[in-house]
Amino acid sequence: MSTPNEPSFRESVDIMFNRAVALMDLPPGLEEKIRVCNATYTVRFGVRLRGQIQTFTGYRSVHSEHMEPVKGGIRFALGVNQDEVEALAALMTYKCALVEAPFGGSKGGLHVDPREYDEHEMELITRRFAYELIKRDMINPAQNVPAPDMGTGEREMAWIADQYKRMNTTDINGVACVTGKPTNAGGIQGRTEATGRGVQYALREFFRDATGVEKAGMSGTLDGKRIVVQGLGNVGYHAAKFLADEDGCKIVGIIERDGALVDDRGLDVDAVRNWIGGHGGVSGYPDGTYVENGSSVLEKDCDILVPAALEGVINLSNAARITAPLIIEAANGPVTAGADSVLREKGTVIIPDMYANAGGVTVSYFEWVKNLSHIRFGRMQRRQEEARHQLVVDELERLSRHLGDSWSMTPDFKDKYLRGADELELVRSGLDDTMRAAYQSMASVWHDRGDVDDLRTAAYLVSIGKVAESYRAKGL
Repeated sequence: MSTPNEPSFRESVDIMFNRAVALMDLPPGLEEKIRVCNATYTVRFGVRLRGQIQTFTGYRSVHSEHMEPVKGGIRFALGVNQDEVEALAALMTYKCALVEAPFGGSKGGLHVDPREYDEHEMELITRRFAYELIKRDMINPAQNVPAPDMGTGEREMAWIADQYKRMNTTDINGVACVTGKPTNAGGIQGRTEATGRGVQYALREFFRDATGVEKAGMSGTLDGKRIVVQGLGNVGYHAAKFLADEDGCKIVGIIERDGALVDDRGLDVDAVRNWIGGHGGVSGYPDGTYVENGSSVLEKDCDILVPAALEGVINLSNAARITAPLIIEAANGPVTAGADSVLREKGTVIIPDMYANAGGVTVSYFEWVKNLSHIRFGRMQRRQEEARHQLVVDELERLSRHLGDSWSMTPDFKDKYLRGADELELVRSGLDDTMRAAYQSMASVWHDRGDVDDLRTAAYLVSIGKVAESYRAKGL
C-alpha cells in the first residue's frame, strides 16, 4: 500500500505524537512515559484442526494504564503484527482520553484469516486465544476489556465472555470482561452501529462549526454532499447508510476489495451491501459503473471522503491527487504521516481517526457500565417519564376541548411526546453528546491557537494533556 520511503503505521503515530508534544510544555520523562507502550504479550498456541495441530500467534498490547481497565479491540487478520498492535493500542489511549471514556489504551490481534475456517473451527481458535489471555489477566472486567475489531464481531465476543465465565465462575461482573456482545448475552442496543453512527455525529458537529467548514472551503449543511466510502464493512456501511437516509447525502462511490462502484446520482447502500453479501464483492452489481482499479476512486471528485477499512490507503503515492476537501477517518490510520503533510499543505481538512471512529469505544463504555450495574438503561425511569408527559398531554387536550375549533394539537405530537426513551435512544443520545463535546474541545484548540493548523494536532494536544493530568494526579 505504501511507498518505500514512507513511515510505517507505528512510525506515523509516533510522528504525529511528536508533532503535538513539541507544542506542549511536558517534562521529558512524562512525555516518554506517555509515548511508550507499557507491555506487549505475545502468545503462540496450538489448536487441533482437521486432524493436525495448527499453531497461531496472537498479541495483546497495553499502551497506558493511567486509567484502568484498559480498553481496545481484538482483530483477526493476516496483517496482524506486534508493531501494528502497539500503534493501535497507543491510538486507543488517546481516543479514550479525547472522548472522556475512563480507560487506558490496549489492543489485541490474532494472525489468522477468519474466512479460511468454519464457525466451529473459529470458536475453537477464539476460545483457546481467550484462555491464554484470561489466565494472565489480559482479559478481565477490572483490568483489560477487549471489543470487536476487524475480522471479529458479536459472535467472537460472546465466545470470549463465556470462556471468561467458565474460568472465573464466581466473578459477578464477569460479563463485563468484553464489550460488543450480542444483546441477548449482555450486550447493549446500538453497539453494532456505534462506530458508523459516531462518524455521522462527527460530521454533523463539523458542519455546525462555521469556521471549520470555511477552512475546508465548503458551505451549507450535509444535505446533498457527495460522499465516497472506502470499505463497506460494519463501519463504512452504517456511516454511509445513516448519512444517506437521515442527512440527505449522496453516496457517489463505494470502494471494495475487488474494485469500486460509482454513480453520481447516488448508490443504494443497502442494495450494494446485499450484493456483496451474496457475491463476495461489487463486481457485477447491476446499477452504477464498475471500476476495476478501486483505489483510483479515492481520487474521485467528491465533497467528503470516508476511508473506512485499512490503514495507509491514502499515502505518498496518491495523496497529491486526492480532490475531496474533507476527509473523515472512519478507519484507524488510513492516512499516513507523509500523506497527512501533503494534504495539509493543500488545505484539505482531515477529521482524525482518534475522534472520528471513537463511537465504538464510547458505546463500549456504556455497555461496560450497564454490565457492572446489572440493569439496562431506561428500566427505572422510562414509564415515570411517560407518566409525567401524560399530565402535560391531558392538560393540552383539556385546552383543546375548551378552545374548540380554534386550536388543536399537531396530529403526531401526542405519540412522539408520550414515548419515554428506550435503551437505543439513550445510547444514541449519550453518543451524540460525547461526539459533540469531544469535537468542541478539539475545535477550540484548532481555531484559537496560531501554532495549530489541523484537527489531528488539536486532538493529540487535548488527549495527551488529559493523560498527563491523570499521571500527575497519580503522583507520577
